[in-house]
Amino acid sequence: MEERLQKILSQAGIASRREAERIITEGRVTVNGKAVTELGVKADAARDMITVDGKQVKIGDKRVYILLNKPVGYVTTLKDPQGRPIVTELLKGLNVRVFPVGRLDYNTEGLLLLTNDGEWANRLAHPRHEVDKEYLVRVKGAVAREQILRLENGVELDDGPTAPARVAVTKQSDNNTWISVTIHEGRYRQVRRMCEAVSLSVVRLRRVRYGTLAMGELRIGEYRHLTPYEVTSLVEGEKMKRGATARSRGPAFK
Repeated sequence: MEERLQKILSQAGIASRREAERIITEGRVTVNGKAVTELGVKADAARDMITVDGKQVKIGDKRVYILLNKPVGYVTTLKDPQGRPIVTELLKGLNVRVFPVGRLDYNTEGLLLLTNDGEWANRLAHPRHEVDKEYLVRVKGAVAREQILRLENGVELDDGPTAPARVAVTKQSDNNTWISVTIHEGRYRQVRRMCEAVSLSVVRLRRVRYGTLAMGELRIGEYRHLTPYEVTSLVEGEKMKRGATARSRGPAFK
């Protein structure tokens, strides 16, 4: 059966559907020996010879779901032209190719999901699904109530206003303050930019929760496989949350 190339690459665990689109437009995909750069092209994974960077695409690998405690100093792409360390290098003993669900920037640590299940990744990463992501942020000095309120209500960034967030002070000392920031968007360096927008200087940034999954006792640089229940509940839990939110808002029309 013919399907769009980006869907085939996603199903094969090459990348999320969004990342697969970028791979295609960069000319890294061929179908039966012919390079493809347009997103509308379809192929049959069972009949056509599809390659990415010269390697044949195969569908049917066992689905893998991983939770990694990402250290600072690693990038969450599968290739880095600057030669920086890549998060998949931390997955010692794993002989299946996986890719990150969303991203954490180079200087951010904490909970990162990786998988070879493109459809699962797409459901979690797509903005319309509004999956909560909680970060602990250490900032310099004290944090004023006005700054908390601005973050909660949304701040103006160069790519548009942010959605409302949940923000709370968790720990305070003479020199630094820890705050918890929960968002459901996934823009580039969003939490850092939100803090900068309200004049907060970020010292350390760590993601501690993704949807229903918390980091737990996993040490920095370590990973574990998700249980089948966690894989399912991560998606189903967000569906239930959205349903409850819609019910609490009441009907759209009277």
